[in-house]
Amino acid sequence: MNPYSSHADDFYVNMNLSTEMELPSSRETVLHYFEQIQKKYPEMRNFYSRDKNDFILEEDKDRGDYRWCSIEPRRICSGQVNPADVEDAIDQHRLALELAPYALSVSPLDCEALDLLMGFDFTYRGNHNSLITEALGVCPAFERLSNLPGATIINHEPSFTFALDEECRVQCRVSMEARTNAYQIRTGEFQEEQLSVYVTARQYGSLAADQTYLTTLDRLWKLCREVVDNYVIESVLQPLARTIALD
Repeated sequence: MNPYSSHADDFYVNMNLSTEMELPSSRETVLHYFEQIQKKYPEMRNFYSRDKNDFILEEDKDRGDYRWCSIEPRRICSGQVNPADVEDAIDQHRLALELAPYALSVSPLDCEALDLLMGFDFTYRGNHNSLITEALGVCPAFERLSNLPGATIINHEPSFTFALDEECRVQCRVSMEARTNAYQIRTGEFQEEQLSVYVTARQYGSLAADQTYLTTLDRLWKLCREVVDNYVIESVLQPLARTIALD
């Protein structure tokens, strides 16, 4: 079951493991890793390289919901777009992390950062920055600026990051990405583009002796869900959806 798909036009869950050392990139190693992924998800059969150092395995994108995973020089990524069951997407990320120590020689010491991202995309034709301002408002200190006569807002992408421990190694960020540029605002010619809301939980640094990548992922997943369920849906996603519907 996916309780989040109704809150945006597209919903996705991505995992990124950034490493301190470069990952192995030999033909045999890369193919073996992806073959293990494919055994679990046989529909992932589109394999290709990008920039000669990035390798991607994914399902067909045409149907709108699909899985993907990738290996970059210092990053392992896994994602699922519009999953029917959100826990199934997390299981995919668990598999990617479970295979990494054996197939790619990734140690818990090698962790630069482990991210789990929940993304929500709204398709909107118009000024994304004005939409965000209308739906969510602005910081009180900037409210008078936003009402300046003749002013047009060309950049408003709120972002808020907080730490969950004294060492600031576990952090969560709520951010937005508008895709409206000054040319579109100047000409009034807008295309239907994606306005994105991201909730990212991140663990920085090498893992402790009693931690694994899987237990860390589960902790980040719990954090993401708590932030989205208790704050982001009501305060961010629903106001954006209502404002778009009234436009």
